[in-house]
Amino acid sequence: MHPNASSRVTGVILAGGLSRRMGGGDKGLLNLGNKPMLSHVIERLAPQVDALIINANGEPQRFAAWSLPVVPDTIGGFVGPLAGVLAGMRWSLAHAPAARFIATAAGDAPLLPLDLVERLMAAAKRRPGAIALAQSYGELHPVIGLWPVALAQDLEEQLRNGVRKVLAWTDRHGTLGVPFAPVRMCGLDIDPFFNANTPRELEQLRATIAKGVP
Repeated sequence: MHPNASSRVTGVILAGGLSRRMGGGDKGLLNLGNKPMLSHVIERLAPQVDALIINANGEPQRFAAWSLPVVPDTIGGFVGPLAGVLAGMRWSLAHAPAARFIATAAGDAPLLPLDLVERLMAAAKRRPGAIALAQSYGELHPVIGLWPVALAQDLEEQLRNGVRKVLAWTDRHGTLGVPFAPVRMCGLDIDPFFNANTPRELEQLRATIAKGVP
């Protein structure tokens, strides 16, 4: 990790989704600009954090090329992204006890801002205890945010009580949207959190990457 990365933040790449609209499988392993999509996410997030893990279920060896810890959900049944957040919190508490936060990013969002964690941290300092979520074009991105690890027990209890929607849980503690401007590329404004949920969106991403990512 970069020597200037914060020792108080553990990065968690959420790659545990079922990718139904893409036809199943791991979206992060799909080719994008001559390398897996996940490589783009790792390259952009790793310099911003002190430790980095991948949250994914199933055979961890499929991510062996990146030499990162692969952490499965601690609650079974594919209950959604909050389970990945909890898994990241539990890993961080056990392996990076100095970290007060985890920063999550989707494994299919290869245009992540290079100042993502810095800006989320700045917002969280202004409202202690809140959960800072990335925002673009007025919309929140519930899987890209900064989460206090002190909330792990509450999150686990709420998941076991049936809570599944991210905002339903973050609103309990204060949801704080942090706006990010579009990325200007080749005369176009591109959402920095654009992800690929369908084959058509993947082709759009490939065309964007081919033009060069800032």
